[in-house]
Amino acid sequence: MRAAATCFLFTLVFCGIATPAPAERLPRADLLVLPDGGRAASAAAWDARRAHTLEAFQSIAGPMPTQRVPLDVQVSETTDMGSYTRQFLTYATDPGNRVPAYLCIPKTASKDKPLPAVLCLHPTEATIGHKVVVGLGGKENRQYAAELAERGFITLSPAYTQLANYQPDLKALGYQSGTMKSIWDNRCGLDLLDAMPEVDRTRGYAAIGHSLGGHNAIYTAVFDKRIKVIVSSCGFDSYTDYYGGNIKGWTQERYLPKLTEYLGRAQDIPFDFYELIACLAPRHLFINAPLRDSNFRHDSVKRIVEAVKPVYGLHTADPRISLVQPDCEHDFPDSARFGAYELIESILKSRSSNQPP
Repeated sequence: MRAAATCFLFTLVFCGIATPAPAERLPRADLLVLPDGGRAASAAAWDARRAHTLEAFQSIAGPMPTQRVPLDVQVSETTDMGSYTRQFLTYATDPGNRVPAYLCIPKTASKDKPLPAVLCLHPTEATIGHKVVVGLGGKENRQYAAELAERGFITLSPAYTQLANYQPDLKALGYQSGTMKSIWDNRCGLDLLDAMPEVDRTRGYAAIGHSLGGHNAIYTAVFDKRIKVIVSSCGFDSYTDYYGGNIKGWTQERYLPKLTEYLGRAQDIPFDFYELIACLAPRHLFINAPLRDSNFRHDSVKRIVEAVKPVYGLHTADPRISLVQPDCEHDFPDSARFGAYELIESILKSRSSNQPP
C-alpha cells in the first residue's frame, strides 16, 4: 500500500461550527419539487434538491469531516483462504482512532492485473461484528465478503462503530452520531483501496450490506460517488412506515440520536429514504426487500422505488434499480445475494474506465 495514503479528519465540531439547522421538509414522494418551489426539468436542476437532502441529513447526523490524517495501515494477521488471502488490519481515520477491518485479496491480483473492489458492510452483530461477512461465524447468508473474494473481487470489511470489537468514543472524537462516524470510516476505507496497486480503482467500487449494512451502504454512497454499484439488503423503508412511524430504534447513539427530537412525528424528519435513494441516481442499485421482513416494510420500499424513477429519468438513464422481494423474513437468501453479485460483476468487470457511471 502507498505510504502516503490519507483520509479526511473531522474538524467542524472542534472549531465550534454548529450543525446546520434542519432543512425545510419537501414532499418526500414528489422528488422533482425543488427548494425554491419549482420543479426539476433536468439533472442539473435536480442538484439543488440533492444539496438540500445532504444539508438535511447533516442537520441530523452531524457535519461531514473535512481534513485528512495518514491512514497508517497496520496488518496484524494474514490467513491463506485458498483462492484468496484474508488480512486483519486497522487503519486511522481520526487522531487516536483506528478502525478494525478485514481485507480479502484474491491471489490473482497484482499491480499488473488489478481487480475491482467491493466495500462490504456488516449487519447489526454485537458479538462478532464484521467477522460475519468474512464467514467467521454468525447467521447464515451474511458471508458476502468471502463469497465475493472467491469470485475475484478484493473486499474490504470495516467494523461498525460501537459494535463488537470497535468502541470509539464518539463525543471525544467530536461526532454527533455513529452514522456519520461510520460513513467517514467507510470513505477512508475507500481511500485505503485507492492506495492499493492491486485494486482497479478506475472502475469505481461497489458497496454491499445487509440490514444495518444495507442503509450504511446507502448513506456512504450518497456522500461518495466513487461507489458505482450499491446493494442494500433489508436496509430501509420510509421513516413514516418504520414500525408504524415509531422511529425509536433509529435514535441510539451508534445510529442517529438527534432523531429523538422527532419521536411521534416521523413525518417531520427533514429527509427520508425517498430522497437518499434519489441521490444515488444514475448509479446502479440492487435492493433486496423480503415479503416477510418484520423490520422494514416491503411495500414501503416499493413505493420509494416508484417515486425515485422520475429522478433517474432526468439523468436520461433507465432506472438502474433492481428490486427483488423473496418470500422470506429479514434475510439475504442465495437467490437475492447471487443476483447482487451478478450485477456487481456486470458493472465492475465489464465497464471501461472512461464509461460514464
